[in-house]
Amino acid sequence: MIRVSIIGASGYTGGELLRILLNHPQCEVVHCFSLHNADKAVSAIHTDLLGDTSLHFTNTVYRDADVYFLCLGHGKSREFIAENSWLLDKHIIDLSNEFRLHKEGNTFVYGLPELHKQQIAQSKHIANPGCFATAIQLALLPLAQSKLLTQDIHVSAITGSTGAGQSLSDTVHFSWRANNMQVYKAFAHQHVPEIVQSLKHSQPAWNNALRFIPYRGNFTRGIIASCYTVCALSNEEVTELYFSYYSAQPFVHVVQEQPDIKQVVNTNKCLLHVEKHDDVVLITSVLDNLIKGASGQAVQNMNLMFGIPEQTGLILKASVF
Repeated sequence: MIRVSIIGASGYTGGELLRILLNHPQCEVVHCFSLHNADKAVSAIHTDLLGDTSLHFTNTVYRDADVYFLCLGHGKSREFIAENSWLLDKHIIDLSNEFRLHKEGNTFVYGLPELHKQQIAQSKHIANPGCFATAIQLALLPLAQSKLLTQDIHVSAITGSTGAGQSLSDTVHFSWRANNMQVYKAFAHQHVPEIVQSLKHSQPAWNNALRFIPYRGNFTRGIIASCYTVCALSNEEVTELYFSYYSAQPFVHVVQEQPDIKQVVNTNKCLLHVEKHDDVVLITSVLDNLIKGASGQAVQNMNLMFGIPEQTGLILKASVF
């Protein structure tokens, strides 16, 4: 059994990791770290786990796990590793944005399985992609791989309130989110650099702009992204390109009809729909920001790191209704 420690286990991503890993046939969760909830029962915070676990949170670091999931706030992972340098000899999957960009001295592999599967399998340190970044990259990678990106890319995407985490702010309160939407961080979202990094990995000569408009949605979880750019292929050719690119990927499915968020919430799936409009190709991408966009993808990366079939523990059904 793979012994798992979750650092920052009381937040949304920590809770989803627990829900998945408690049912993973080859894992044992041995440690749930939380500074603010030490000694409390895990099920007292994650009430959806009532009856599923007797684990308690602790503020003591555990040294004997096989893999450590870091679910700390952005800016905290590097500090935690510096305080516990022995972690660098362990398998680490970091869910923050601190190690996603290639920089000198960065030992973390970017953990998008549909792009870096072999590198993930050979690495001990994984930087889990951002949720918006996952949805948008999966929408665009087939074009980049075939060197078909020739113009600017335009993206509009909406995320649920869980994408903002549990920290309180004006825009996460029910009275603000209900019956409401808002553009935020237009053209300046923090996930843009990692998206561009991956597109350039596949198509180094692409040097145009990625123009991204994110929205805060009036629902709790899920992302829907609409991406469009000029493409010379016919509708049949570009659709076949996408089917071929993802034919061996268990969690990405190209669908004939426009998908909706309810088809993917609670799953590790990403659904893509491709259609041409004159000289423009429109790719719609939907996924669960907490699963394929965070905790599910982290477990998928863990499976690859330990040589387990990547679907293990991740055959999850969407709620739909």
